[in-house]
Amino acid sequence: MEQGYAVFLLLGVVLVLIDGQLIYRGGRGYMSRAYGDPEAAKSMTRLATVLFHLVVLGLLAIVSIITVDTGDPVKDVVVKLGVMLLVLALVHAVTMMILGRIRDRQLQQQLADEMAEEHRQYEQQRAVPPQTRVEPVHDAPAPRLEEQVDPTQVKTTR
Repeated sequence: MEQGYAVFLLLGVVLVLIDGQLIYRGGRGYMSRAYGDPEAAKSMTRLATVLFHLVVLGLLAIVSIITVDTGDPVKDVVVKLGVMLLVLALVHAVTMMILGRIRDRQLQQQLADEMAEEHRQYEQQRAVPPQTRVEPVHDAPAPRLEEQVDPTQVKTTR
């Protein structure tokens, strides 16, 4: 059983590292458009990849201690690897969703900044005066309700 445990851990770690590299390399290109700065995209992708590795390696450690008894040590390792692959796929999908959200937020912020800059330039070009504020007159008496509503103009319905 010790040999099966070691084989499972070795295969699990190799799968995690391969998937982590796929996320890092693919995510870096994916994020570079949003950030515009390759170093910022690289940094954000590296942080997400480290989080991915920590979560999946922790789950690998937990799955490794689960006892599976199919009667055949090879089948035990295959069952554990199957569970680990499903967990790996789930965490991979969550990581891609996180990278997508980060990218979308960054693109939205860039769009908002561009729109604000265009609006500022428009105001400067057109020399739009700032809005003037109208102050209420405090000395004037408030109109009475009868003066505000013309009773002949009121419609009633049944």
